[in-house]
Amino acid sequence: MYQMLSLLIENISNFMYSYLLIIMLLAVGLYFTVRTKFVQFRYFKEAIRLVSEKKNGENSVSAFEALMVSTASRVGTGNVVGVANAIAIGGYGAVFWMWVIALVGGATAFVESTLAQVYKKRDKDGGCYGGPAYYIEAAMGGKRWLGIVFSIALIATYAGGFNMLCSYNLITSLSGYDFYGDPETSLVPVICGSLLAVLVGICIFGGGKRIVKVTGVMVPVMGVSYIVIALIFMVLNIGLIPEVIKNIFVSAFDFKAIFGGFAGSALMQGIKRGLYSNEAGVGSAPNASAAADVSHPAKQGMVQMLSVFIDTILVCTATAMMCLSSGIVPSKELTGAPFVQTALATKFGNFGFYFITIALLLFAFTTLIGNLFYCDGCINYIANKKASKKTLLIFRVGACLLIFAGALMDFGMVWNLADVLMGIMTIINLPIIMILGKTALDVLKDYSEQKKAGKDPQFKAAAIGLKGKTDFWN
Repeated sequence: MYQMLSLLIENISNFMYSYLLIIMLLAVGLYFTVRTKFVQFRYFKEAIRLVSEKKNGENSVSAFEALMVSTASRVGTGNVVGVANAIAIGGYGAVFWMWVIALVGGATAFVESTLAQVYKKRDKDGGCYGGPAYYIEAAMGGKRWLGIVFSIALIATYAGGFNMLCSYNLITSLSGYDFYGDPETSLVPVICGSLLAVLVGICIFGGGKRIVKVTGVMVPVMGVSYIVIALIFMVLNIGLIPEVIKNIFVSAFDFKAIFGGFAGSALMQGIKRGLYSNEAGVGSAPNASAAADVSHPAKQGMVQMLSVFIDTILVCTATAMMCLSSGIVPSKELTGAPFVQTALATKFGNFGFYFITIALLLFAFTTLIGNLFYCDGCINYIANKKASKKTLLIFRVGACLLIFAGALMDFGMVWNLADVLMGIMTIINLPIIMILGKTALDVLKDYSEQKKAGKDPQFKAAAIGLKGKTDFWN
């Protein structure tokens, strides 16, 4: 029964990414790239400046804190294990297609996060909240059913698929150690899965504000450390870098290989892992974006573009270059964390194994709690009010149990399940942001005009014909 279910999920995943998402992601990303006049490049410097803007209220979330929550979810085990898998299965060219998804996805990330800001709601403490469910409701003329479907899909994806995958990825990094023993009988997954579930539980039972504080400290530290180690490794292997870059571009356009076995091709693997890693268009980051206290929706849209850049162009590329410049030839026999650990060990010895394990622990922990931050908002949306403490208690206990379950699952099932659930969210979110695209474009135009006039942009809904149609901005 388990094998049949695993095969079914694998077939659904291959169909979604072979025929639906590859077209939708690139089409929507290119459309918004052109319509925003390449906002991800034009306003990159401005986005960096906006990160340092201060929040106004004591109970509100700053642009930087919202960026760290979304980056905590984006920058996770997928940046290490997912990239290694993509290269092992799809070859060098997978890296190029991850870059493409990130570069065009920056415009998509801008639009969805800007819309989350436009349609956000005010809470009783003076802060704000929102996300795709709320702008989906606006696009549907006030009807909530599709927003509820999306919220259920998000909860299943992040509390289920992604968190189980995150737990699994962390446990696989331990498989190269002697104490792990025989994979068939080892108790390491049970023990470590239990500890991870307990640690996450301690954090999430403190609520959303504690999640924001924890990720705000841990994300910058772990991200910078990882990139520094990658740069040192690349310098030590500088002679191989030109050949690696050449192979990335040559392999990316090996169309005979792509169409000969599409499911395992560089194109398919790059798009799958690129989407899983940076989540542009999935509809996850807008949940964090809506909580930010900014004077103009476009500001948070621009800040979220940075998260895509940090995730894929920096962290994913760091993993790819460590694997590819190590001299180890990519193969399907060496995947995931062991691939990265073995690569690092070529120059750093045992330190390479220890470092990746520690990095995955930090990546996993912040991803797990960042993912559950998103789920809290969706539970509130489904309830059409602030969910009761009992409801949140049941959800959080269930979420911790799923983290434990993920540590015990197998490679194919856990990755394909995460891909399918993520795909469902994306299929709902992309058409909606296309419907509301003009609103985001009008917001960007308003921001640009105020900047040209030498002002610090302040948004009013009436400026784009939405007076009285939003909870804020009136």
